Amino acid sequence: MESAQHRLNEAFRTSKKIGRIRQKNESIIIQAAEVEFAKNGFKGTSLNAVAKRAGLPKSNILYYFKSKHGLYGALLADILVMWNQSFNDITVDSDPAQVLYSYIEEKIHYSSTHPLASKIFATEIIQGAPHLEPYLSDDLGKWVKERASVIQAWIDAGKIKPIQPIHLIFLIWSSTQHYADFATQIQWALGKEAYEPEDFEQATKTIATIILGGLGLSVPQ
Repeated sequence: MESAQHRLNEAFRTSKKIGRIRQKNESIIIQAAEVEFAKNGFKGTSLNAVAKRAGLPKSNILYYFKSKHGLYGALLADILVMWNQSFNDITVDSDPAQVLYSYIEEKIHYSSTHPLASKIFATEIIQGAPHLEPYLSDDLGKWVKERASVIQAWIDAGKIKPIQPIHLIFLIWSSTQHYADFATQIQWALGKEAYEPEDFEQATKTIATIILGGLGLSVPQ
């Protein structure tokens, strides 16, 4: 007779398998949605088009995300998490030079690997953030204030030169996201049809040198 422990183990393995399948499908759908929303905007994108690009039934999208609004919201949330995760855990005791350099590096890297996501976010903001307003007015405001308070603590401790912390964050956002949002302009100015890896390396070092230098810090080796 099958033991209760055996049934429990089988259920656990099945649950893990289902979890992996769901995670894989959600990732495929988000990637397909990124392309469609970047190409056609929110209004011009249909779930049928996303499903076709993802190679999955439309019913899967509705099962995981409930609606087009739900899918778009999940994509925007994914963008914000990816953008800011390297700056989430900073403390007063963190090394400002290392933390700021890592944040700049990660933001530039994200611009190189997810240019469409950055453009989707920029378009959303330009349009008044109709789908992000609750987050921007609440969670993001709290996130910025918490990071700004740490930067202010660095200033008070004499670790960096006195500046307005919030505007430092804005400066990092604008300078790093520029490489995705205005890629066509930059590539035209560089005389290239597409970025090369060294372009992002040079951008990271240049932005970090200017920002860290302005704070009285040296770029970490």
